[in-house]
Amino acid sequence: METQQQLETRTIDLFDKIDNTELRVAAPEQPNRLVGYAAVFNSLSQDLGGFKERIVPGAFKTTVTSGIDVRALVDHDSAKLLGRTSNGTLRIAEDNIGLRVEIDLPDGVSYADDIRQLVKRGDIRGMSFGFRVRQGGQRFVEEGGIKIRELTDIDCRECSVVGQPAYQATSLALRSIHIDPDVLKEIQRPNWTRCSALLRNSLVKG
Repeated sequence: METQQQLETRTIDLFDKIDNTELRVAAPEQPNRLVGYAAVFNSLSQDLGGFKERIVPGAFKTTVTSGIDVRALVDHDSAKLLGRTSNGTLRIAEDNIGLRVEIDLPDGVSYADDIRQLVKRGDIRGMSFGFRVRQGGQRFVEEGGIKIRELTDIDCRECSVVGQPAYQATSLALRSIHIDPDVLKEIQRPNWTRCSALLRNSLVKG
């Protein structure tokens, strides 16, 4: 029986800071709507434990167009639902920056009211997403002696409002993210450099 791939999580703060990506209230006349980015393209991540990651444009295309029910959560907690794509209370789209997210917060829900106020005050500014990599949706390369995992086709299952805006500078960041164990095995292979070179050559020839 095939084991289901573990859901990986990433926070936008693990990647280089890009202007206009912070989570915010959409406008004074729309106080229940949050907008921001759950992921950014072409930005190299912090060291994830022997390798870095980069999300390439188009990585979320299948998720956006396939009608998958993506949920908006608080801190990846399935008990704290903020919205979902299946009923239009969560809307996701790719643009030239990354995965743009709009969440219509529910009225009369205590944790949603807390999130609304904390985002409005600027105490919460970050987002995260949970994903699985589709078959053939990643490649491993090496640039300047750095091992890089490029994500090209991502099955995004949830976007989360996260309460740790200074995330990337702490060791907590690496302890809190989830990485597919098979990816770690691939990165740690002794002949990784040779394999990545062969992969690059095959991509060029293809």
